[in-house]
Amino acid sequence: MNESVAPHQVIDRWDSAALGINLRQLQAFSAVAAAGSIARAAEGLLRVPSAVTRSVLQLEGALGRPLFDRGSRGVTLNASGELVLVRARRIEREFEEARTHLVARGCIDSTVDPKSLFTSILNGRRLAVIASLSEKRNMPSVARDFGITQPAISVALKDLEHGLGAALFERRAGGLVPTVAGLIVAFHFKRVLAEVRHIVPDIAASDGTLQGSVHVGALPPGCTQILPMAIAALLARHPRLHIATVESPYDALAASLRNGDIDFMLGALRAEDDAVNLEQQLLFEDHLSVIARAGHPLARARPIDVDLLRAAMWVLPRQGSPSREMFERFFSQADERPPIPAVETGDLALLRGLLLESDMLTAISAHALRHEIRDGRLVVLDFPLAHTHHRIGLTQRLGALPSPGARALMQEIEAVVARCADIRPAPKAR
Repeated sequence: MNESVAPHQVIDRWDSAALGINLRQLQAFSAVAAAGSIARAAEGLLRVPSAVTRSVLQLEGALGRPLFDRGSRGVTLNASGELVLVRARRIEREFEEARTHLVARGCIDSTVDPKSLFTSILNGRRLAVIASLSEKRNMPSVARDFGITQPAISVALKDLEHGLGAALFERRAGGLVPTVAGLIVAFHFKRVLAEVRHIVPDIAASDGTLQGSVHVGALPPGCTQILPMAIAALLARHPRLHIATVESPYDALAASLRNGDIDFMLGALRAEDDAVNLEQQLLFEDHLSVIARAGHPLARARPIDVDLLRAAMWVLPRQGSPSREMFERFFSQADERPPIPAVETGDLALLRGLLLESDMLTAISAHALRHEIRDGRLVVLDFPLAHTHHRIGLTQRLGALPSPGARALMQEIEAVVARCADIRPAPKAR
């Protein structure tokens, strides 16, 4: 599976170097770092010293720099090697967690050692192929994405299934369906890929260059004002970075965050029960406003009462979203029935268009429609929605080690919040 790779959704061309990193070479490097010598590492790996030496040299060649200082008494990690070792050990722990989960679900025998198996047959490309199969469930489509043949994918999949002693996919007329084992393997493969794709950016950052890709889950209101300003400022200083945003409902973004598909989220924070295995950082508090087009009949009404609002046509966020829940809670606390929306959507562009082209109302953060309010096309109605404050911030996977680019973008987002006149930042935790 050495064919060229086309862009695809599991890993893109900005991370293409990660596809070529050989995990067997990474395992040899980690063993040498722990043992302090090629000979002792070879004994532990049950390999001949020349093979271990070759693996380390090939990894150094792929990364474009030495990872060890060589001397008469052995080898010592240099600064680049220290950076790579952090990722290598996180990858080892991820494979061990995969083994634990597979055994716990009865998918494999406890004597199977997936860490050794995976590192012996998989490189970044094969990781990405298996993970992509679990998403697309269509071998021809994955083959086109990677620019490889279906037989090559079949061989890689059969090798992995044979080594594990477990089927990863069921072959059906409509395509491939992941088994329980397949879902577990794909989940951990994606997390391994996240570590692998950060290796080259980690090294580049040590030389003062930010590169690679950053994948951001974007939720209103942050994607309208804060995120664009932060991205523009960061790319002005670091043009070799590539930023990709993902706009989906919270649950989908949270799942992508947990499996490593995205680096962090910006948007409304959730209750702890809804943010399991996630780490949240409060940036500021926001509130809902009733918004309509300029010239809407209610824009001139004084006063606006609940009956007028209930009689209007509404476009509201999806059921279950924090904004929708707060909106309905406002009415229930006033012993009033909430308006029934004509349209429910999480698409900000659709919501904006409906407001501008009709007499619909919405209840959303004014920051989400900042540009239209500022230029006078939309207005905030004089009907305060009391007790509809919600927390806006950054969300990461618990225990994640973000890439230098992701860390820089999160810092830039904090800086944007601090300097925006219409945002009151949350106090720093002490």
